[in-house]
Amino acid sequence: MKDSILIIDYGSGNLRSASKAFEKVVADENLPLDIIVSADPEDLNKASRIVLPGQGAFGDCMSGLTKIPGMLEALNDNVLKKAKPFLGICVGMQLMATRGLEHGEHAGLNWIPGDVVKISPADKSLKIPHMGWNEATVTKPHFALRSIKTSEHFYFVHSFMVECKDKAHVLAQADYGGPITAAIGRDNMIGVQFHPEKSQNAGLTLVSDFLKWRV
Repeated sequence: MKDSILIIDYGSGNLRSASKAFEKVVADENLPLDIIVSADPEDLNKASRIVLPGQGAFGDCMSGLTKIPGMLEALNDNVLKKAKPFLGICVGMQLMATRGLEHGEHAGLNWIPGDVVKISPADKSLKIPHMGWNEATVTKPHFALRSIKTSEHFYFVHSFMVECKDKAHVLAQADYGGPITAAIGRDNMIGVQFHPEKSQNAGLTLVSDFLKWRV
């Protein structure tokens, strides 16, 4: 029986693009994995790895998760207690923080202490949202980021960013009139602010490394 990668469907995120990226890596590398897109918390219990995509406002995304009966409990059980490898993408990464400050204050999953705050570049000529290709620089080694080279560019679209209370949880940064948190993580969980599924070969390589990461 194949292990499964569960991409959570909670009404937010470009699920088709995300699932296509994972399916391409699995097919190209002939990996014995099934890619499942599901809103059923029971599928988290059966999965070997969990992916939480996300697009839109923090509060809306958190509300979408909360409205699925049993989803938050299943996430906490499988990620915190069972320590399954977890990847958060864009707002899916932001939800890992304690709270989001977009359109008010909203509680997050509180897996990594910190707030999600509006990007405020020192150079006021820089437009918000931070959108397009930007370099991601690894600041703390991590297996899932092992293939990111100097000057490797990824695709970003966001107006808010994670500020971690403990800088040890920051794994990569980008520069946009100041440092932008590009990846966070601890233990069995990692989140990336950019979109691997829109980042061409660099993004697919990151997906591949996540699928091979052993915790």
